[in-house]
Amino acid sequence: MNTDNSHVTSPDDNIELILINITGKDHPGLTASLTGVLARYDAQILDIGQADIHHNLSLGILFRTNSKVSGDLLKDLLFTAYELKVKIRFTPISPDDYQSWVDRQGKARWIITLLGRRLTARHIALVSEELSSQGLNIDGIQRLTGRMPLCDTELEKSKACVEFSVRGDPSDYERLQSRFLQISAEQEFDISLQQDNIYRRSRRLICFDMDSTLIETEVIDELAMRAGVGDQVKAITERAMRGEIDFTESFRERVALLKGLDESVMQDIAVNLPLTEGCERTLKVLKRMGYKIAILSGGFTYFGNYLKQRLGIDYVYANELEIIDGKLTGHYVGDVVDGRRKAELLKLIAQVENVNIAQTIAVGDGANDLPMLATAGLGIAFHAKPKVKREARQSLSTIGLDGVLYFLGYKDSFIS
Repeated sequence: MNTDNSHVTSPDDNIELILINITGKDHPGLTASLTGVLARYDAQILDIGQADIHHNLSLGILFRTNSKVSGDLLKDLLFTAYELKVKIRFTPISPDDYQSWVDRQGKARWIITLLGRRLTARHIALVSEELSSQGLNIDGIQRLTGRMPLCDTELEKSKACVEFSVRGDPSDYERLQSRFLQISAEQEFDISLQQDNIYRRSRRLICFDMDSTLIETEVIDELAMRAGVGDQVKAITERAMRGEIDFTESFRERVALLKGLDESVMQDIAVNLPLTEGCERTLKVLKRMGYKIAILSGGFTYFGNYLKQRLGIDYVYANELEIIDGKLTGHYVGDVVDGRRKAELLKLIAQVENVNIAQTIAVGDGANDLPMLATAGLGIAFHAKPKVKREARQSLSTIGLDGVLYFLGYKDSFIS
């Protein structure tokens, strides 16, 4: 009996892996026609990706087919592409190349968000070069914001955001973060680096600082101006926000300077609070997405409760001013909501709402916000002081509060 099997063909020998790239003017039915050809030959699609830039299509399909029919399949694809008036390119893929691609799918995935009033080729190049130096591969790029204006005079309130999907393990994570911080400061745009894990798109609780975050002012400075001690209080506030003095100590000193101020002044300030750019849009979208929203503030409950009613906020924790006979006494009631207390409250609310701490977000601008920024799953320093930006994992400095939405991966076309 002949036992020589050298002439026997393995089932794998009849398999071909082919990558097709289709480019040209996009129009309805194009993908259906091309995949219809593949379907007639019972091809198995292993990977597929499509992008459309200004009505120009770039479609890639990696498929597996039997070598006995591959010639006819490729001819039909070529003929179909000609009828559709698009270009098609064929690239054979070896099993080793395919296996290498499969192996890369098990590596960590990162989301890099570039955000600013506008983004230039230099911005994209600097970030891409840094990713390359770290051995990271860009899998995909998408624009999250709407179309950019062509007129420079419209750039003042414009927003530009591009999101990179990146795969691999950084060779030096700390250096990557440091370089992104340096690049963003020098080039005046924001860069966010987040691991793309199960929690990134399933956040459920967001906690905001109030003064200089939800509103464009420090309320205690407004009260101090009415009391005639504006310069004194402002100087203490700035030292506290820079982390130069203990927050509780600074708070006690500032409140004492308000002694004798009439309670009616608080109402007048409350109705004229200037909301931060993008504040209303951000909260409206987050409420629609089912988020619980909290104010955790070193400011005052009087103003926090006013914003709670105005913006539909769920929780407010701040400081209570003592008022007797319609006048501020220069004292406060209860414990001060300082940095440590903010972090505790974030964890408490997460527990009450049955939310994993990794599903929480914290946004603030001052040194007293750092503990809650570090505690939250996603901590964002918003138009923050240099010390805060250096220590926070993420920072947003070039556009309004709705930049938070892009850090979460929301596209304008979905949320506008």
